[in-house]
Amino acid sequence: MHSHWQKQTAERPLFSNLIWSRPETKTTAGKLLIIGGTGQGFAAAAEAYQEAEKAGIGTARVVLPHSLERTVGRLFPGAEFVPSTPSGSFAVSALAELLDASTWAEGIMIAADTGNNSETTQLFEAFLTKHTGQLTLCGDSINTLMTRPSQLLDRSDTTLVLTFDQLQKLAVTAHHHEAFTSDMGLLLLVERLHGFNKLHAAHLVVTYEDTVAVAADGRISTTERDDRPGTNSIAAHTATWWLQSPNDPYAALTSSVYLLD
Repeated sequence: MHSHWQKQTAERPLFSNLIWSRPETKTTAGKLLIIGGTGQGFAAAAEAYQEAEKAGIGTARVVLPHSLERTVGRLFPGAEFVPSTPSGSFAVSALAELLDASTWAEGIMIAADTGNNSETTQLFEAFLTKHTGQLTLCGDSINTLMTRPSQLLDRSDTTLVLTFDQLQKLAVTAHHHEAFTSDMGLLLLVERLHGFNKLHAAHLVVTYEDTVAVAADGRISTTERDDRPGTNSIAAHTATWWLQSPNDPYAALTSSVYLLD
């Protein structure tokens, strides 16, 4: 009845072969571009960089809005800066530079806390349309793009790392025929997440109480995580694993949740 659902435990990873066959050198472990930050801070982008390093990324680059250059330049010497709005968020004029930087990377992550700014939303909408490679989103970038849910859900090579609240809102804005309710329980969540994922191209990684659920290619995995990691941290790990195993996103995303530390 639930052939599409696999449970992963601390004692039994679902894809041990993938875990043991990961790249052994930096040069073969992939390149990740992290986009994030606002004039108010860059903590989420910095966390994403650190978590990608823990996850075993080969090389990571971080792009921040220019408003942060004076305060961050010395603290984060590897950061790169692109045009920002007067309020300090990413400006639409940063599109060409982001697209140019994305040609270097094998995967892109838009980190949490990019600011609820209409111009930044326009920038990300244009970036999603023009960039065709792997893209992982989390945090408020998902919230600001929900007004056009098909752009998030029907874009290929996309992983959305969501809180349960975000999943609820996304399903509503997409006019999904089944609701996600706070009292539904894990079994019903799995069934409805499976149905939702079958209708759309994007891979979904959802935090629900002490469980992280992965929905990709018509399959669902659940992994208990008593530490309840945040979506920004999860996204950095999933983006890293996915670019290292691009031909099997379900296994890559599932394994990344298992080894998240």
